[in-house]
Amino acid sequence: MSEVPSVLCRLLLLLGGVASVTFHHHRYDGLMRTLYKVHNECPHITRVYSIGRSVKGRHLYALEFSDSPGIHELLEPEFKYVGNMHGNEVLGRELLIQLCEFLCEEYRQRNERIVRLIHNTRIHILPSMNPDGYEVAADQGPDSNGYLVGRNNANGIDLNRNFPDLNTYMYYNDKHGGPNHHIPLPDNWRNQVEPETEAVIKWMDSINFILSANLHGGAVVANYPYDKSREHRVRGFRRTANTPTPDDKLFKKLSKDYSYAHGWMHLGWNCGDYFPDGIINGASWYSVSKGMQDFNYLHTNCFDITLELSCNKFPPEEELQREWLGNREALISFIEEVHQGIKGVILDENNNGFAGAVISIDGIAHDVTSGKQGDYFRLLLPGTYEVTATAPGYGSETRTVTVGPADPKQVSLVIFCCILLISKKLYYL
Repeated sequence: MSEVPSVLCRLLLLLGGVASVTFHHHRYDGLMRTLYKVHNECPHITRVYSIGRSVKGRHLYALEFSDSPGIHELLEPEFKYVGNMHGNEVLGRELLIQLCEFLCEEYRQRNERIVRLIHNTRIHILPSMNPDGYEVAADQGPDSNGYLVGRNNANGIDLNRNFPDLNTYMYYNDKHGGPNHHIPLPDNWRNQVEPETEAVIKWMDSINFILSANLHGGAVVANYPYDKSREHRVRGFRRTANTPTPDDKLFKKLSKDYSYAHGWMHLGWNCGDYFPDGIINGASWYSVSKGMQDFNYLHTNCFDITLELSCNKFPPEEELQREWLGNREALISFIEEVHQGIKGVILDENNNGFAGAVISIDGIAHDVTSGKQGDYFRLLLPGTYEVTATAPGYGSETRTVTVGPADPKQVSLVIFCCILLISKKLYYL
């Protein structure tokens, strides 16, 4: 019976808010106007900003939702959605624009769930990573759009094959030793990437994102890392083979959370394909080198999945409302997934935040680091873990922490080192 209020709350969220969104395709000017319109309607909880420019000089606009826009609040996790990195896959772009309108409207209506989400999470929404490609695809229109027209950026580059290849380093380190997290960028990385990719990488480096998803089209499935297979190429193509991360169980859980909150993704049969539970390991489907989701996991603290949301890459406007209703609960509940596991603050002997400390989980060969203010976040499934905090020259200390499945429960621990005091406050959900 205790679940009934939660179910009713989610049902009301699904039934409400339809009138607040606009079900039509947005060209670049329309996207920009809509983001600023949302900001004008909710000025105290939003911020519009550009992370950079495209090849043709279009801004890559993001909209932030927070009770303190522009500020990272201690122990408040950072979340991001990225849409339209393939310019001709437009549903994600429209869903994120609608999500912006919806969050603002529901906040103004004092929807308790949305108010709590915005007060406890810093949410960043980038509706279009590839505005140049979108304009090419939009010129064709949904009725005559070629399957690949507008997919790439203005230089003809697929942005989801354009991030530095860190998988090769990771797979080597697995065998020969080396870091399992925050793998550094190659010295010449800027010469290898497009302006849009460089902007996103700098964005990732400037904000300590914890969870994210990038939205695509052409299938209906939640795809999780690794995207690049460990298998070698055979006769010009790369073998498909399940290639799990050390956080494979967590990634499956995150993917299922989206799939089962979606209207039909979890059914598995979509677009002529079958994916059990509506999820799949990326490399077991087809291997992608230099993709966004693997880069997130290997270079930053962020856990990222790829959401394929529609059979039709450029659906006609009359289908947008149905797609919105099918994805709305999933888009909201996936943001809520950032509030799980453990989080805390690493402090030095002067009670200042300690940036760059390494937080390790025994049995999971993937570490995270503390951010600029010393806070850290580690997504984990329910269970009991040995958690170790280390920093060069400071020694280390280990504590046993139990992570629960539901509401947050605060656990405060103090770690004493032989060199200095490191204080770590842990929370579990």
